[in-house]
Amino acid sequence: MSTRSNRTRMLVAAALTAATLTMTACNNGEDGNNEGAAPAGSASTASTKPSASPSKANGGTSAGSGQTVSAGSGSGSGSEVSTGGAAGSIGTTGSNGSSDSTGGTSGTKGSNGSNDDSASASSRCSVESTRTTATEVSRPLNHLLLTVTNTGAGNCDLVGYPAVRFDEAQSVPPAIEDSKPQAVVTLAPGESGYASVLLSAADGSGSGGYKAKSLAVYFDLEASAAARPSLPAKGVHIDDSLRVSYWQSTMADALTW
Repeated sequence: MSTRSNRTRMLVAAALTAATLTMTACNNGEDGNNEGAAPAGSASTASTKPSASPSKANGGTSAGSGQTVSAGSGSGSGSEVSTGGAAGSIGTTGSNGSSDSTGGTSGTKGSNGSNDDSASASSRCSVESTRTTATEVSRPLNHLLLTVTNTGAGNCDLVGYPAVRFDEAQSVPPAIEDSKPQAVVTLAPGESGYASVLLSAADGSGSGGYKAKSLAVYFDLEASAAARPSLPAKGVHIDDSLRVSYWQSTMADALTW
């Protein structure tokens, strides 16, 4: 009887031992599953962190860096791309600085002022837009007064002194240098300029005198065309004392010489 009881106890003890081992194995399996899930969770957490923050100065570049965070979930990378795109659009707005080109327009308008200045500039008087007369005066003696009147629509200049030729003379008389004015004589439409011609020596000291019947007046030494004012019917007496004054703005200044 005692022997059977001992067997029974041994069987019960073995069964208990087997049940204990089975429960232990089950518990160990559950713990293994938990440990396997933990790395996956940590990887998901890491994927939500961007590799670089978007740059305000370079929006387009930030969008590119946002796309590189592809290790995380789809929603995480998508939000990063949209953030980069918004920054990129802000950078594009900065291109409006090109509107400064309106400064070029104002510069162009300013340059137009030079056109107005050139339009009002005078040109040299020509025989086509003037009228010229030659008048013998009583004072001073042996003087001829040349008068040039502007008949054109714009201003013109009398430059230097007239080059005069009596009859078929091959040379022109020199100028009286002391008569040179401080500025060029400019004639507005209707205005006149003057020059005097010393025909001969008042004391009769001149030589080679003769009576001249015709006169050609070139307004300056560079002129290619001449005005041909009439002389008195009897002509004018000239000799080697012949001289001319520079162009003057008044008759009185011209007859001073």
